[in-house]
Amino acid sequence: MGFFLRWVFAFGLLSATFNPTEWNFVAWARTNYSDQMSVTVLAGLVLLAGYIIYLRATLRSIGAFGMFLVLALVGSLLWVLHDFGWLTLSDRNQNTWIGLFALSVVLGIGLSWSHVRRALSGQADMDDVDE
Repeated sequence: MGFFLRWVFAFGLLSATFNPTEWNFVAWARTNYSDQMSVTVLAGLVLLAGYIIYLRATLRSIGAFGMFLVLALVGSLLWVLHDFGWLTLSDRNQNTWIGLFALSVVLGIGLSWSHVRRALSGQADMDDVDE
């Protein structure tokens, strides 16, 4: 359940920032920046804090190579789904959602990896010694 929640929050962070609908920060900031500059800056800083938390934890747990590897695995899974005809890549909005899904999987795994590794190996990270 822990991984699922971390993934859902990562997907929420990414889709709140940008998605193909009009309900995202980028579209809202473009139309309301001049009228609601303070709220736009506050919302942008809240999103930035979320990205810093996720990216820092992901880089510390799996590193840049691990991020690339997870993204490559998700990409190859999507390739297999496309080859079997279960996934079409002709819709631009669908492709955006797939990209958000792929990036959220990377962030979710990155945030959960220390917990998974500790459960599998019994070894703690240096950050976990106080627990």
